[in-house]
Amino acid sequence: MPSETIFRNARIVLPEEVVTGSVRIVDGVIADIDTGAVSVGDDFEGDYLIPGLVELHTDHLEGHYAPRPGVRWNAVAAVQAHDGQIATSGITTVFDCLRMGADEDGGFQPGEMRALADAIEMAGKEGRLRAEHFIHLRCEVSAPDVLTSFNGFLDDRRVRLASLMDHAPGQRQFQTMGQYTLYYKTKRGMSDEAFERYVTLRKEQSQRFSGPHREVISQHCRANGVTLASHDDATLDHVGEAIDQGVRLAEFPTSIEAARASHEAGMSVLMGAPNVVRGGSHSGNIAARDLAEAGILDVLSSDYIPSSLLQAAFKLGEEVETIGLPKAIALVTSTPARTVGLDDRGRIAEGAKADIVRVRNRGGEIPVVRSVWRSGERVA
Repeated sequence: MPSETIFRNARIVLPEEVVTGSVRIVDGVIADIDTGAVSVGDDFEGDYLIPGLVELHTDHLEGHYAPRPGVRWNAVAAVQAHDGQIATSGITTVFDCLRMGADEDGGFQPGEMRALADAIEMAGKEGRLRAEHFIHLRCEVSAPDVLTSFNGFLDDRRVRLASLMDHAPGQRQFQTMGQYTLYYKTKRGMSDEAFERYVTLRKEQSQRFSGPHREVISQHCRANGVTLASHDDATLDHVGEAIDQGVRLAEFPTSIEAARASHEAGMSVLMGAPNVVRGGSHSGNIAARDLAEAGILDVLSSDYIPSSLLQAAFKLGEEVETIGLPKAIALVTSTPARTVGLDDRGRIAEGAKADIVRVRNRGGEIPVVRSVWRSGERVA
């Protein structure tokens, strides 16, 4: 017999409007949407019914796996804890970021990212996960060993997204030495001599490796259907390079100029939800809200705080008149899903995957996730 569930008395956030009514789910798929009153089913009591959130860029798993310097938690336990926080934040599809190549943050040994990926796979097979997990490879193209790490994922079916990034001084996020000095020398307590040596090394590595590594990684991704992202683009030249390499996602552009050019070229422009909630970038770059008001923001990412995704969407929907709630919810559901080729989810529509979140927001700035369903099955 088919499995059927009805949610009634809900404020349903559709792609273009919010309506009051009911949603019927059959065998994990949305069967129909009714704006009339019904007397059967789970009563939402006027709460919002929205699509499950789609998260493309989060390194939140790292904090569970490496909670303190030199400490490593059991990988499956770390994945399970991460997944629990992801799901209870309303995220039903998540792309877990794994580092490829040793970058400035360091701290991880060769093989650890592969072990985390294997833990994600094992946790899924054992039924431990509430959200659906894919992998996002964060490729530090200026690192000498990035291809060594990347080659360990060539046949991994969970890899659906790869980002090209260069965190060397003078590049992208760190266009000025003032930013770089604050972020690395001051926070790490480096001496002047140690910092100077470090800067020289990173600049040399960027000049030597970034171009060839970008080409190898982008060629593989284009040939294998892996969505490409470009990270921290700052100039029109950066955007032009991204266009040539087939990039579909512009992550955290650091200038209005680069964001606008990326958007106009058909890329989805992604910014951090914490940026929206806090009112600006923690590293001093452009504010996500400015891009939203200019109509050139397409996707939000929780980055390092899972709960910020829903909070930022409701904040923009309520405070930016030109957006409204349906468009704001699309920033965290349908647009990220479409960007990575997951056309079966991210919207409340007949035939779509029944990934659904019940949200209560009756005053105040922080919406509450009441319940979460994935493919019609309650997971939180």
